[in-house]
Amino acid sequence: MAFFEALPEAERRDNLVAYAEKARSIAPRAGEGFAVEDLRKDAQCTDFVGVYLRLKPGGGVTLRMTLGPEVQTLTRAMAVLLCRGLEGALPGQIAALDPAFVTRLVGCDLVRIRARTVYYVLERIQECCRGLENREG
Repeated sequence: MAFFEALPEAERRDNLVAYAEKARSIAPRAGEGFAVEDLRKDAQCTDFVGVYLRLKPGGGVTLRMTLGPEVQTLTRAMAVLLCRGLEGALPGQIAALDPAFVTRLVGCDLVRIRARTVYYVLERIQECCRGLENREG
């Protein structure tokens, strides 16, 4: 996160686009099984988004996502950053994350432009983590 916070807005946007182009890398891999598989299209998003979670032996989360072809660039970038950044975190930690970090990561200008979608991916992941906690607890 510190990497993005230190960048000027133009460089931040360029880096977010680069992350968005890596969206295929966060898709479920052949043979992977998940405790939670949540694929749907909500009003906040332009296409279907799938969230896939499973617990690792130590209790941390493995997180994967699928993104439909119409999902916008910023949402794709957030999905990649969150999948990578939250890997191994406990479901309760993820569910309790304060969404304020999104503004620091993405930048105020982009949050104003895409207010609903920048938080969408985090909200979906947190919702799935709460569901996983309820099942496991």
